[in-house]
Amino acid sequence: MERCTWIHLACHAFQDTSNPLHSGFHLHDDLLKLSTIIKDNPGSQSPAEFAFLSACQTSTGDATLSEEAIHLAAGMLAAGYSSVVATMWAIPDQHAPTIAKHFYTGVFSRGNGSLDGSQTAYALHHAMRTLREELGDSPYSYLAWVPYVHFGL
Repeated sequence: MERCTWIHLACHAFQDTSNPLHSGFHLHDDLLKLSTIIKDNPGSQSPAEFAFLSACQTSTGDATLSEEAIHLAAGMLAAGYSSVVATMWAIPDQHAPTIAKHFYTGVFSRGNGSLDGSQTAYALHHAMRTLREELGDSPYSYLAWVPYVHFGL
């Protein structure tokens, strides 16, 4: 990760609200802790540019600490990522790949064919709008696209 400018994590996440640095992502055979990500990406010296956290509740903190935003998305910003896409609550598995597909289509279509971090907020808006149009106005369609949020530049 320390040599990559972009990262896309499509996995389960774990939030430890009592010790946020122990929060992390469940990978194939281990937990990638936020403390490890921050240690391996030393802030402004890191090439980190963008993180897409396609996991449930990656921007949810502790309800009893509403003034503090110590969640996985905030941790990625602390690790040096200038832009992060995260989720506020559980995301439907069947729609996560669709959001990602439309997101990356939006990122590539706005640039010169390369990844352009300045376009990530626009690309997320495009992806959410496209999925919303595809699903229509069914009673629970909003649960598929509303959870996604963008942090940073």
